[in-house]
Amino acid sequence: MKIPVAKIKELRDQCGAGVMDCRSALLEAEGDTEKAIQILKQKGYLQAQKKAKRSATQGIIEAYIHTGGQIGAMVEVNCETDFVARTDEFRELAHNLAMQVAAMPPQFISIDDAPFGDTIEPAVACLLHQPYIKDPSKTVQDIITETIAKVGENIKVSRFARFELGR
Repeated sequence: MKIPVAKIKELRDQCGAGVMDCRSALLEAEGDTEKAIQILKQKGYLQAQKKAKRSATQGIIEAYIHTGGQIGAMVEVNCETDFVARTDEFRELAHNLAMQVAAMPPQFISIDDAPFGDTIEPAVACLLHQPYIKDPSKTVQDIITETIAKVGENIKVSRFARFELGR
């Protein structure tokens, strides 16, 4: 089956995967773009699982101050190399995570960080389980996993702080 270049480009624009990955996914999905997206998501998830055990000691600290100066957030996002820490994809992720912390005040990074015995709602209290503010159909962890697939390195949120005037 021959896949048109325009279809490969369209899929690449939608998901950010590499050209050959998009072509392979479209071939596997027999030209169906929606199936190809699901295939790429699954491959990205598997790739992220393989990289999860790798050390992430480089990265950046990103700050975000909401309009009006009443709410601010800082987040430390780590990756494996300083090269990836300087990429636009990684910087954009860090900025978006800082905005997420400012908008949806999480208490913990993940459910694993919550004190034992606490009954919490992960979608509210845990950053990685919250619906992503720019696309509520995805979680924050989904966005991190997509970025891992794009940059090819493990990415972790190490810590965050949120400040609100008067609290």
